Amino acid sequence: MLNAVDFRELVSGRRRGPMASLLRGLLRWAESLYTWIVVGRNKAFESGRKASQKIGIPVVSVGNLTLGGTGKTPLVEWIARWFLNRGIKIALVSRGYKSSNGAPNDEAQELAQKLPGVVHLQNPDRVAAARLAVREFQSELIILDDAFQHRRIARDLDIVLLDALEPFGFGHVFPRGMLREPIAGMSRANLAVLTRADMVNEVERARIRGIVERYAPQIAWVECRHAPRSLLAADGQEESLGALRGRQVAAFCGLGNPAGFRHTLAECGCNVVAWREFPDHFIYNNNTVDELARWTALHGADVAVCTHKDLVKLPVNKLGDRPLRAVLVGLEFLRGQDALEAKLKTLLPLVSSPK
Repeated sequence: MLNAVDFRELVSGRRRGPMASLLRGLLRWAESLYTWIVVGRNKAFESGRKASQKIGIPVVSVGNLTLGGTGKTPLVEWIARWFLNRGIKIALVSRGYKSSNGAPNDEAQELAQKLPGVVHLQNPDRVAAARLAVREFQSELIILDDAFQHRRIARDLDIVLLDALEPFGFGHVFPRGMLREPIAGMSRANLAVLTRADMVNEVERARIRGIVERYAPQIAWVECRHAPRSLLAADGQEESLGALRGRQVAAFCGLGNPAGFRHTLAECGCNVVAWREFPDHFIYNNNTVDELARWTALHGADVAVCTHKDLVKLPVNKLGDRPLRAVLVGLEFLRGQDALEAKLKTLLPLVSSPK
């Protein structure tokens, strides 16, 4: 069984050799079957054989074209604050991927800390969760998290994120690549957001945009970056990024695409003396904490650093005798913030009782 890192190495083509070529051939066969199923399902909704259900209040969907992390959480937070600042009572609805025994998953815990008091319902039956938000919490607008391929709920705005480092899943649909569906699915989207756009040059950004517009000529376009803001300890204390500058750092994360976190650390001016990647949504236990403490000390690090998504599963201020901190990031728009806000403003008249 391939782990996430090995799978990415295989489907990207970076892993060479006869066995890797054979595996890619087998995955190509499975890709054809999976694509046929996905395309057939989409056609069922587009033809009306399957119907998307209306919730009765405006719905914004934020999703991905690919597997792995595109940096959705900062955008979901930004959109939520945009509506909250206009007095609209929102609810977040998501499937609850990798949640355990009904407890909130790591992304829900992260958003709960950033958006205290905002209802976040996690349920594989997202239709039921959305209706519960309206009935029990009197929500006026729903934000669907990770829902581009979830067609059962009708939405008023479909936003798709593309990671500038891996925008099209190595050109193949899962399991041969990282695409959740063919690129042509972008035609359903109203707005595309290129995340980590600062990590590629203008030529590459234009190339990505050109591919998207080939399938979705009507689409609005946004480019953004994830900018480091501050450091956070498990007890909630924040400190400035200056505490990392020039320090020896042992960094680790459990993300769909760890390259973005490495870029963030480079912006912080620290010296990464040790680096470790865990699978996305990794669950840290006591044994892992002890192992990380030994690993941090072994490499002579002054401080251990992770992401906010990791920290919510690590309720400790230290690993051994070294402090543990998460780097908090915020969304910065490089292009198209006005296009995003224009789309959001079209939903305001649809809210039943705007404040």
